[in-house]
Parts: sequence; C-alpha cells; structure tokens
Amino acid sequence: MAQPHKSFVVIGLGTFGSTVAAELVRFGNHVIGIDMDEKRVSRMADTLSEAMIIDGRDELALREAGVGHYDVVLIAMGEDLEASILCTMNARLLGAKTIWVKASSRTHHRILSKLGADRIVHPEEEMGQHIAQVLHNPLVRDYVSLGNGFHVVNMIVPERLDGKTVDSLKLEEKFELRCLGVMRGSEFLNCTNDHASLHPDDKLLLLGRRASLRKFSDSI
Repeated sequence: MAQPHKSFVVIGLGTFGSTVAAELVRFGNHVIGIDMDEKRVSRMADTLSEAMIIDGRDELALREAGVGHYDVVLIAMGEDLEASILCTMNARLLGAKTIWVKASSRTHHRILSKLGADRIVHPEEEMGQHIAQVLHNPLVRDYVSLGNGFHVVNMIVPERLDGKTVDSLKLEEKFELRCLGVMRGSEFLNCTNDHASLHPDDKLLLLGRRASLRKFSDSI
C-alpha cells in the first residue's frame, strides 16, 4: 500500500537540507524550503514545491509562511548553533506537529532535546559509522541499526560457502543470528527453505547483535 503524501518544511538548504528536501519531493511530498541565502533558495526553486528567503530566527516570518501547519519541520542548520536553537523554539511555539533537527555536537543535542525536538540527527557521525562498518568488512554491503543493539546486515556470500545450506551455517545455534532471507539477483529466497544451497554473490539478510554478526563474519 502506498504511503500517504505528507507536507514538509526544510529550514536550511545547505548540502544536507537540500538533499533531504529534493528526495522528499521525489517521493511525491509537498515540500517548502527556507533559507536566508538567496542563492541557495534560487538553486532549489525549481525542485521544491516552494522556496522562500526567510530567516529561521524570525518567528513572525515563519508564522506568515505557515510553518506550524505542516506535518514535519526539518531544521537543517546544524552549523549555526544559535540559529538552530532559535528556529527549534519558533517551530515549537508555532505548533509544528513533528520537529526533526540536525545537531552538530552532543551539547547541541542535549539543548535540542530540552527544547522538545522529536528527533535529533547527526548525519556526518551516522554516515561515518556506516562507512567504517562497510570498510571494516568487505562482505558487508549495507546494514541498518534497529535500536536496542540489533542490526540487519546485507552480507555477500563468499565463494567458500558455495553449495552450503542456510541450515548448515547453524546461525541461531552458534551465533544467535536469524536469517531473514537470501537475495539472488532480483529473486528473494525465504530462509524457511533451509536446504536451499547458497551461491557465491548471493546476499544473506541477517538479524542480530553487532558482536554476533562480527563473530559470524570472522568465521567465514
């Protein structure tokens, strides 16, 4: 079932904000971009539903733009601590339903949390951790953190496992891991078929804790 379209305000059209805004539009959402920099606004004018030259620290200007009536406000000006804090306060005062904010430090994070931000993101830190994980283990193509220490990993089956079955890997018994499925090209194979043989370059989708995933990766 298709997700219903939402309305978003992205305040701060630097690299991070403009990328998020453009992707949200690509998904079919109504997106307004706001920035003080005329060049940034002009660059995004043809991409977004609407782009405005507004100072996010100006509560009246944000009120006139209708910021409080949108589903989500993303404040993407993490480098300017004062502007980020004032903008978050304004969005909350204007009654924004959900507020996401980009943070530049742990101190910034704590302040934003006190101001009632619903979600605080650290894109550079999160991407750095993601890249380090993939660089550390060439078999890992991608991974997603589910919280509470659990991750889903997309891992390439190496040649040395050619012909092995999922059952023979003893994922649950030896590693406390759960196989969610196997991707073979564009085909998805259910892990309940434990006797299906693995092929090199198949992709194993595994669920488990990081230490368990590392233990399995080291074993192969």
